[in-house]
Amino acid sequence: PCAGGAAYSPALTDFVFMVRETSQMFITGPDVVQAVTGEEISQNGLGGADVHAGTSGVAHFAYDDEESCLAEVRYLLSLLPSNNREMPPLAQTSDPVDREGTALLDLVPADGNRSYDVRGVIEELVDDGEYMEIHANWAPNLVVALARLDGHVVGVVANQPSAMAGVLDIKASEKGARFVQFCDSFSIPLITLVDVPGFLPGVDQEHDGIIRRGAKLLYAYCNATVPRISVVLRKAYGGAYIVMDSRSIGADLSFAWPTNEIAVMGAEGAANVVFRREIAAAEDPDAMRKQKIDEYKNELVHPYFAAERGLVDDVIDPRETRSVLCRSVTMLIAKDAELPRRKHGNPPQ
Repeated sequence: PCAGGAAYSPALTDFVFMVRETSQMFITGPDVVQAVTGEEISQNGLGGADVHAGTSGVAHFAYDDEESCLAEVRYLLSLLPSNNREMPPLAQTSDPVDREGTALLDLVPADGNRSYDVRGVIEELVDDGEYMEIHANWAPNLVVALARLDGHVVGVVANQPSAMAGVLDIKASEKGARFVQFCDSFSIPLITLVDVPGFLPGVDQEHDGIIRRGAKLLYAYCNATVPRISVVLRKAYGGAYIVMDSRSIGADLSFAWPTNEIAVMGAEGAANVVFRREIAAAEDPDAMRKQKIDEYKNELVHPYFAAERGLVDDVIDPRETRSVLCRSVTMLIAKDAELPRRKHGNPPQ
């Protein structure tokens, strides 16, 4: 796990651990880079732990010393089954299933324009507040982690509003897709916490293939046969909502908090697009725009709109989220789903 070179392929490894100032990985070293391109760079600058953990995404974890690194390797192994034909190890917990999450009411602002750290939500929901975040320094707008709910190991995928407002971009899509595939490989149920304003717009994103690379996350969820439970914490807009394990792509259970807004886009953007002619023709465009925004909010993005149309199974009290998730995982843990027989799938590249 503590890689000291590139004598193996990280692309074929579930997790890569690196130690700062000790571990380096690169295809061609600094001397070759300088000879070919003229660029001068150190070994750590080219392929050190922080570079691969935060820039390239090749490494999942970076630590200051080998002792800490090996301790985390042991903890990770305690969450995983011995092989892909066994279930993850069940652990006893003293954390009550029905523990009320009162703190959640303050952690997540009702105002969709205000940010918060979704790690606090994860900590409040999982057993004893313990979780192991993976790829913490790469694509921080999406959080992926291993944790336990009522003793069952689960994989958590969550949008991170405190980083880029939680949008999905190329890196976040690939990060999420790899993690979902990993969890599915080892029979680890998936918990998806949704608060996403959409995919990141931009020329670079489009030219670098956000369509095909964002499709990797969609494919990973659609291909997963493990229990899949999603919770819309606040906003869920457009295609990004669909990709984040919505009912339309096969989530087993989907819940939403009363602050949820499931729509094609936010009220302000939708009003400008859908009602642009009426707004432009009005004597007072600003007043008309405000009227249309209010109408859109009241008619289409009120808390129970999604439940009325079957987009979510239930609108739940945030304080009961842990209890709902624990009972859902326990109910679905024996889920037995099979994909059509074939050699393998054909994921987006």
